[in-house]
Amino acid sequence: ASDRRRGFQSGRAFLPADVQRSQRKPRVEQALERAGLAGFYRRDPATLSGGQRARVSLLRALLARPRALLLDEPFNRLDVALRADFRRWVFNELARQAIPAVLVTHDDQDTPVGGRCLHMRLWQ
Repeated sequence: ASDRRRGFQSGRAFLPADVQRSQRKPRVEQALERAGLAGFYRRDPATLSGGQRARVSLLRALLARPRALLLDEPFNRLDVALRADFRRWVFNELARQAIPAVLVTHDDQDTPVGGRCLHMRLWQ
């Protein structure tokens, strides 16, 4: 099966090359747990809800340890109850890993505390 159909099982598609093979599964399982997706390691991506897919996308991006990240409406597919918790988790992960990010959003609640914000509506 392709890496996409196997879900998180290989980790090759998104973990940095310096992560040893023996550490891939534990690293992915820990990240899934931190993102509220414990037990999803063997799930087929086609069975995930839209909100779960959104969280998995962000999780994969964070596991890749990028030098910077562009987030375009990353929380808009999440229901209100999950949105605040996951938003907080993402902002904490970005800070913990020291990843600079540009976030594009229409929701003022998506602005992290202490984050710099450019309001496009003021650019007329």
